[in-house]
Amino acid sequence: MTAIRPQACRAEKTPLDTVTMRGTAHDFIRAGDVLLRHGELKQHSTEFSQNLWQLIDQIGQLAARRPQEVVASVAMAGVAEAQRRLDLIERPGLRGEHERVKKLACSVLALCDHYETLSGITMCLVCDKPIAADEETVPYDQLSPSGGATRSGRIHAACVNRPRRSH
Repeated sequence: MTAIRPQACRAEKTPLDTVTMRGTAHDFIRAGDVLLRHGELKQHSTEFSQNLWQLIDQIGQLAARRPQEVVASVAMAGVAEAQRRLDLIERPGLRGEHERVKKLACSVLALCDHYETLSGITMCLVCDKPIAADEETVPYDQLSPSGGATRSGRIHAACVNRPRRSH
C-alpha cells in the first residue's frame, strides 16, 4: 500500500516549522512503551505522515540544487528510508501499530536534521529552537563515554546551563 501524498505539500514556500515537528515526534518517542488508544495512534500517524511529506518535498528541492554534495546524498538516503516507512501498512494490535508510528516519528526527527542542514538553519542543540543570525551563541560538544564528541554545534548563550533534550 502506498501512502497518499497530500496535494498541499507540493506548493510549500515558507520554511517548515521543524520546532513543532520535532517536539511532537520527540514527545511520542519519549513516552516509550506507553500504549495510546487506537484513535490517538491514528492521529499521530496522520500528523507524522503529513510532516514527512512536507520534509521530503523540501529536502528533494534543496538536494536537487547540490546533487554532487555528500550532505545532499545523505539527506536523500534519509528520504528513501522515510518513504519506505510511509509505505508500511497499519500493523495489527496496539503494540504493532505503536512500533510503526514510532518509526515514522524517528524519520521526522531525522528529516528535520537533514532539512536544517540543507537549508542552512542552525538549531540550538539544547532547546531545539532556531538560532537567529544576531543571537549570541557558544560552541557545544557533548562528550561520549569513548571520549569523542557525539554531536557538536552551537547553542544559545542563554541555554548554557540548561540540560539538553534527549532524542
